[in-house]
Amino acid sequence: MTQIAPVPAAPADGPRPAGPPAGRSGSGNRTLTYLRHAAGKLAGAAVSLLAVLVTSFFLFRLIPGDPVTQMTRGRPISQDQLDALRREFGLDLPVWQQFLDYCGNVLTGDFGTSYQFRAPVMDKIGEAVLPTLLLTLTAFVIYTALGVLLGTRSAWRHNSRGDRANTGLALVLFSVPSFWLGLLAIIVFANGVGPVPGLFPTGGMETGEEGLDHVLDVAHHMVLPVLTLVAVDYGQTLLVTRSALLDEMGSDYLTTARAKGLRDDQVRNRHALPNALLPTMTLIFVNLGRTVAGVILVETVFSWPGLGSLFYQALSVPDLPLVQGLFFFFAATMILANMLADLIYPLLDPRVGNQ
Repeated sequence: MTQIAPVPAAPADGPRPAGPPAGRSGSGNRTLTYLRHAAGKLAGAAVSLLAVLVTSFFLFRLIPGDPVTQMTRGRPISQDQLDALRREFGLDLPVWQQFLDYCGNVLTGDFGTSYQFRAPVMDKIGEAVLPTLLLTLTAFVIYTALGVLLGTRSAWRHNSRGDRANTGLALVLFSVPSFWLGLLAIIVFANGVGPVPGLFPTGGMETGEEGLDHVLDVAHHMVLPVLTLVAVDYGQTLLVTRSALLDEMGSDYLTTARAKGLRDDQVRNRHALPNALLPTMTLIFVNLGRTVAGVILVETVFSWPGLGSLFYQALSVPDLPLVQGLFFFFAATMILANMLADLIYPLLDPRVGNQ
């Protein structure tokens, strides 16, 4: 029988095989995989923004009515004056020419001039964006904290009375239209019903106070719209957090943690909750974009001077440049929020970037 000679071992101080260490190679591969993942998401976001740009131009031209006629309604004006206004706004040009001009201007950051305000669209958006961010970010922080906290408690004590009550309330509020809930809040807490007095203003953002009184005045006006946004949006965060934590509760590593003598709250907070929050983190970013884009009805109901109210005013004319600019802003907010979620999730869970 043929014998295979053993391979002599290399001396301890001898030369080592060339090549990068395994750890560095693995790290480099993960980095390259993540960069490919990020490049794909960025390219997808760019294509989506281009589609929104095209859609925002043609969609609102399907609205019946002439913007010039709507703006001059009730005023004595001649046909020559109407034609002059159409030439001023570029509405006398063919649609394809208007589209090319629109795309060229957008590439330079110019979304045109508002018909009704006679001001650059970006200036009007800049004036209204701060009230919207104040409203939406406040609501976002509150409903995210409530959703994660109550979702965690419901999952850890599932099938208890508290779990059934939290889940039932979340499902009901999540299915209620925001404008209906806002109108109900105005009727009950602004106008007052029966023994419940009217405690809050029905709309607006301020009443003209100064200094510290101005801050308190704005906060007073924020209560009902923030309450409406929180009531509608916290349910989804609660349900997702609860579902994710329930999936983790039967895992073997939790049994091992309990066997080591860890208390129940330590098992939950140190082991189960960090893993369960991975899908919730994606939802948080998506909800942030959705809240900013979906604030139109709430701001309109409460006459909040933000982007939602501005969009409603522009749509009633229709003020085409302002409507197009706001539509693009809302859609871009959603797209960027989804892109951030896609970019951050692989950092939290490396398995996603390898798929």
